[in-house]
Amino acid sequence: MTVEHGAKFWQDGRILGWQEGGHVSLLTHTLHYGMGVFEGIRAYRRENGTTTIFRLREHVVRLFDSAKLVLMKPRVTAPEVEAACAEVLRQNGFVEGYLRPLMHLGDGAMGLLPTDNPVVTSVMVWKWGAYLGAEGLEKGIRCKVSSFVRHPLGSALPRGKIIGQYTNSILAKREAKLGGYDEAILLDATGAVSEGSGENVFIVRNGRLSTPPLSSSILAGITRDTVITLAREEGLVVTEEPITRDAMYLADEVFLTGTAAELTPVREVDDRPIGGGTRGELTRRLQARFFDVVRGSDESHPEWLTRV
Repeated sequence: MTVEHGAKFWQDGRILGWQEGGHVSLLTHTLHYGMGVFEGIRAYRRENGTTTIFRLREHVVRLFDSAKLVLMKPRVTAPEVEAACAEVLRQNGFVEGYLRPLMHLGDGAMGLLPTDNPVVTSVMVWKWGAYLGAEGLEKGIRCKVSSFVRHPLGSALPRGKIIGQYTNSILAKREAKLGGYDEAILLDATGAVSEGSGENVFIVRNGRLSTPPLSSSILAGITRDTVITLAREEGLVVTEEPITRDAMYLADEVFLTGTAAELTPVREVDDRPIGGGTRGELTRRLQARFFDVVRGSDESHPEWLTRV
């Protein structure tokens, strides 16, 4: 999917244009070895005409947590990156957008032990609609359980959004698309459901929501946390527990959550219809609440919204 990005971006305290600073050397360490971290954050135009960034602080905290996990020491602070996200939207005149903070290792030592390589922090923005399709948000998508297993806990750091770890997701996504499906669902090393290629998974059975625990090698999704909070406010029971593949097949409803995917229903997994093969009622209800919080008139969580 080609993106329409803003003409300006932020890097280590400066607003730059793509021609003056939007390129990296072929000796950039991250380009060779994948050691870098990133975030995806959405800004929405709300019903009242304001632009707000959704859960900005939590995303930036996770960005710096990811850097800590891989021993990267950025030259900027979390408040500077938060301010940069708002500034990039303003500089590009975007009332909505997908923000991409990125930390990468620049030129310096090569090989597997970077030493003096500078940590470069950038924030970009682009226009991005429904990641899995507008039709998918309403009618649901078709998923396939991938032959690729999510990184075991002993071989990766799943709580970090680490660039190199996403090769696993790309392979799973490509496999699913080549097979005619919309998205992949990966299992963990034990055979339990882990997550989508870039989304967390929820199932609904008898009016009760379940989602895999962090021990299933999942990213601690911020949209996942949002949906758990909203579901409990709606009086629904939500548990974090291991989910087997057959439990997913037999669920009344399945949906995926993520900053890009937002809240996307799943109508089919491995050629088996989920429930009635359409978006379920609880999924529709939670979708409506979610979009009312981020884009509508629901003001129940002002702490989640940073006005631009």
